[in-house]
Amino acid sequence: MTEPGFRRTTVGNVRLHVLPTDRFKTFAVALYIGSPLDEEKVTLNALAPFVLRRGTRSYPTTQLFREKQAEMYGAGFGFDVYKRGDSQLVQFQLDIVDDKFVSEKESLLRQGLRFLGEAVTKPALADGHFVPKYVEDEKETVRKKLDALINDKARYAAERCLAEMCKNEPYRLHPLGAVADIPGITPDSLYRNYMSWLSDSPMDLYIVGNTSEAEAKAFVEEAFEFPARPSSPGYASSFAPVKVDRVNTVVEQLDVSQGKLNMGLRSGIGYADDRYAAALMYNGILGAYPHSKLFLNVREKESLAYYAASRYDGHKGIVTIQSGIEVGNYERAVQIIREQLAAMKAGDYSETELKQTKAMITNHLREIGDSAFEMIAYDFNTVLSGKERTVEQIAGEIQACTPEAIQGVAETVELDTIYFLRDRKGD
Repeated sequence: MTEPGFRRTTVGNVRLHVLPTDRFKTFAVALYIGSPLDEEKVTLNALAPFVLRRGTRSYPTTQLFREKQAEMYGAGFGFDVYKRGDSQLVQFQLDIVDDKFVSEKESLLRQGLRFLGEAVTKPALADGHFVPKYVEDEKETVRKKLDALINDKARYAAERCLAEMCKNEPYRLHPLGAVADIPGITPDSLYRNYMSWLSDSPMDLYIVGNTSEAEAKAFVEEAFEFPARPSSPGYASSFAPVKVDRVNTVVEQLDVSQGKLNMGLRSGIGYADDRYAAALMYNGILGAYPHSKLFLNVREKESLAYYAASRYDGHKGIVTIQSGIEVGNYERAVQIIREQLAAMKAGDYSETELKQTKAMITNHLREIGDSAFEMIAYDFNTVLSGKERTVEQIAGEIQACTPEAIQGVAETVELDTIYFLRDRKGD
């Protein structure tokens, strides 16, 4: 066991982060490929990993692709597409059994990295582009995922609030793109964009498990064949505070039985800011937990909401409030939520709120070390933001956070958008 801390090096134009440890029974591998949220490319970039999972040069059918995972003792392979700030990210994950638990002549980590490298850089092709059937099938998969948003009204309202709030910013885009873009995508246009994506995007490869930096680097060098490029691009900080001139109110009507009241707030504080711990405390006291102001005052005391909570996106400097209410309670709910925001600005925090919020955040930070993929996700946030801050450091800052520091954050937070999804009655 050689922890703590990731060892960092580069392989070609890929940043490699290795954490040698014998704490886990598997190797956790994650590859992040990022790009700016771009209206012309967002759907193409999102569709690519869906097609890549269908087959590779050595395993050109979906059945062969899955059989290879089974041969590696049921290695788990998957991906996710999401956004952080104004970046669209594709994260590939591989979870594979530690070599010491199996009898294999060749390292499972080596086999797994070779499989991942081929899945990402050597896809199954037909006539020099992606296999048409795979493209058409996965276009339908992405379309269904986007269409399904409307069926999850809480999620739909959250997305619509952000889209209205950031309508002149890349952040308005959904990480899976737009349904309207899908019909025009061809196997050739998708493949050309994919090659550009591999050539131009920042890449970070993480490996956590019972290995060494030297061994991991050697395996990666033989496993990945990325297109040549002059340098390894990084992530330009996309955080820029936006001044709020007026509150924008948007009311949308659909066939819903419960109203969804969402609010978007701008903060001047991002992940890299020295006040980040105080921003976490602000969000925790406002609405992240069952002891928070929104939950206690909007849901419990006033019985105005089925749920009421807040979230903080440090990569964008945005706080969002989500609540489910009876349509007739709209005005009162807005009033009570505004009162909680005013209380935050006034520094109205009880000892119980402070103590419980510190305990909740600290417990969450401690739990990061129990999961290799959580450790990877936390570290990648530091890469993405350009601010290196250990779990221990942020935990210490949380414990030392004062009411004055939290109030300082509150003074930067301004209500930007009120979005209300209601029924069609009264049309």
